[in-house]
Amino acid sequence: MERIRAVLVDIDGVLTVSWKALPGAVPAMEQLRGAGLRVALVTNNTSRTRAAIAARLAGLGFPVEAGDVLTAPAATAAYLREHFPGARCLLLNSGDVREDLPGVTLVEEDADADVVVLGGAGTEFGYEALNRVFRHLQRGARLVSMHRNLYWRTEGGLDLDTGAFLEGLEKAARTEAEVTGKPAPAFFASALAHLDADASEALMIGDDIESDVLAAQRSGITGVLVKTGKYLPETHRAASGTPDHVLDSFADLPALLSAHAAGDGGTGGVSRG
Repeated sequence: MERIRAVLVDIDGVLTVSWKALPGAVPAMEQLRGAGLRVALVTNNTSRTRAAIAARLAGLGFPVEAGDVLTAPAATAAYLREHFPGARCLLLNSGDVREDLPGVTLVEEDADADVVVLGGAGTEFGYEALNRVFRHLQRGARLVSMHRNLYWRTEGGLDLDTGAFLEGLEKAARTEAEVTGKPAPAFFASALAHLDADASEALMIGDDIESDVLAAQRSGITGVLVKTGKYLPETHRAASGTPDHVLDSFADLPALLSAHAAGDGGTGGVSRG
């Protein structure tokens, strides 16, 4: 029986919605820290740098630093440096994350591109921009996407995200995107390496049943789904698998950890069989 000592936490829809802390999230994070658990915030957020995300969360009271945040842009930079060294990359993204793309050669929209990189969707994903991406793909450019989330939760409701546009581009250009953020196995492997933890020791908590929870479970990580953020009962019912645990919110995670710890003799950590 392995013991869980590391927790991977999604941000949007789990800790915050529209950068407002969800009820009980800050105290719950403080409890995780107090219990000595290793914590990494793993996010497909592509609109802010790691430093900006950490600063915003710290301003809300969360005990986090930039080193705790692992983002899809940072994972994308590592992927591009390894697989497309020196490539000319055209980035279509809502928000400026160039700081988290060291070693990546970014070109302007009217330049030739070897790789098209899609970040998070926003007003930048208009017809002209998407058609320009389509033409690059027709000329042989590779397609890399930081994630393929269909939508995300804001204070105004669910908003379309990159996946809604990505599927159309893939079909039109007869290509398949290389995804670098969640649910890519490499993203979870990077997070585990960052925490110096084995998959059997880790737990992932998120609001996206496919990209957060089931993807983590396929990597051997315990998956916990929360009913906040983008959670919808219909997506839960239609999912490709079953989460290890389902909670009403992140605020309930410490109680889950305590229950498992008690079941393992009350010596700390979380047990799983």
